[in-house]
Amino acid sequence: MSSTASASRSLATTHRQSGSRRTGSPKIGSAVFLLILIVYFLTPLWWLIVAATKSNSGLFTGTGGAMWFDQDFNLWENIQELATYQGGIYWRWFANSFLYALAGGIGATVLSILAGYGFAKYRFRGRNLFFSLVLGAVMVPMTALVIPTFVLFSNFGLVNTVWSVILPTLLSPFGVYLMRIYTQDAVPDELLDAARIDGAGEIRIFWRVGLPLLRPAVITVLLLSVVGSWNNYFLPLVMLRDQSLLPITVGLTQWQAHSNAGAGSEQVWNLVTAGALLSIIPLIVAFLSLQRYWQGGLSVGSLK
Repeated sequence: MSSTASASRSLATTHRQSGSRRTGSPKIGSAVFLLILIVYFLTPLWWLIVAATKSNSGLFTGTGGAMWFDQDFNLWENIQELATYQGGIYWRWFANSFLYALAGGIGATVLSILAGYGFAKYRFRGRNLFFSLVLGAVMVPMTALVIPTFVLFSNFGLVNTVWSVILPTLLSPFGVYLMRIYTQDAVPDELLDAARIDGAGEIRIFWRVGLPLLRPAVITVLLLSVVGSWNNYFLPLVMLRDQSLLPITVGLTQWQAHSNAGAGSEQVWNLVTAGALLSIIPLIVAFLSLQRYWQGGLSVGSLK
């Protein structure tokens, strides 16, 4: 009897060990895969940080190699030269990018909230047809609409103005889709009906009842819209001719093309890398500052 019990315990122990090995292998595989992804996504950022600290000669003939710092740390010198090169036009480009991202991001978020809430909570003629058009617009690349938009804006005299960049970015079909899907689950119809019974108007219901429950989706759409507007390249490249209206993306690309023009052209690779490094700081600050509202909105939504 004791031998049978001992054999059963031994079998159970072996089963637990084999089970732990089976469950441990996927965890190790997942950890390795995530580590590879982290290295993959952080490698370009690390290269940019390192490159921004080098001079023009250090970028190509430095002793530290492409992925490590050179003997001379020239980050502050690069930033100082960046502030004065071509009359300090970089900071004008920086301000333009901030204007386009702020106006386009906030405008696209507001329109997406209103449209998504309307599609989700109101019945009207042609609702499904209009929403199908929105879904179809999600499938169309924005770059494919730049040339028709240029022709349209040229007829109204809006080309080479800030409006030629801001107005197209106000439309976010994906933002509308995301807001409608989230509103359907996050804002119960019973809650809205209770507010109507209490005598609240539709605007007050939206502002006091619906909007607080939509905070996670609002922050998500805002971040996506701001990042998309900040990184926008093809639209301002086509719409703008005035150097003082360019965003950072187009301005730095022109400096890069100038450096690639030939041996006789002025080499400003150190300014391109330093400017690119400074251009990502606002996006990092925006994400870190909005993250707490994002997490807070998720908690409020779960409690509701």
